[in-house]
Order: sequence, then structure tokens, then C-alpha cells
Amino acid sequence: MHAFDVLGDPVRRRILELLADGERTSGAVSAAIQAEFGISQPAVSQHLRVLRENGFTTVRAAGTRRLYSVNSAPLRDVDAWLDRFRRFWTPHLDALATELARGRRERGKP
Repeated sequence: MHAFDVLGDPVRRRILELLADGERTSGAVSAAIQAEFGISQPAVSQHLRVLRENGFTTVRAAGTRRLYSVNSAPLRDVDAWLDRFRRFWTPHLDALATELARGRRERGKP
């Protein structure tokens, strides 16, 4: 599965966002995702499996619990792929930052 196929799903993106804040148990991930998306625990488990099998997460056993965390390697690959397109938005973001700073100066704020 291509990285963008994995990341194209909003549930999987949200799982990665949760894990970006630190390692979490599968139960904690499931509870958060179930509350936000209204999907079943087995459906959350399927999303965790897709992330794990495609290298986006790692899992380790801690007694009877399974702890998930982000594996950054596939994200670096995505970042490298996106690098060729940054030229399309970087100048616009730089220009926006300049205009915001100019507006603050004109209003007398640092």
C-alpha cells in the first residue's frame, strides 16, 4: 500500500496525530477514535493493523497491553516526496509571514 493510501484515511491520520503526542495503549487509541468517529473497536483495530503493517506505527507488549507509537521512517519518505512540491507553497507562506509582520508593525504591536 502506498503511503498516501494509508494516510488518505482520516481515521488513520487521527490515530497518528494521537500517537505523535506519545506512546498509547491500543485501548486508549480505540476509546479516543470511537468517541470521535463513532466506529467500533474492531474497526479501530483494523486501522491500527494497516498502520502497523505499512510501517507507520510500532507496537510493543507490556504485560497484557499493547503500546503503539509512531515510526517516523515512512513519514520521512512522505516528506522527501513532498519536498519537490514545496516550491509551490513556500513563497506564498513567506509572503504571508511578511504581510502579517507588516500589519503588526502598522498597528504598533511587536
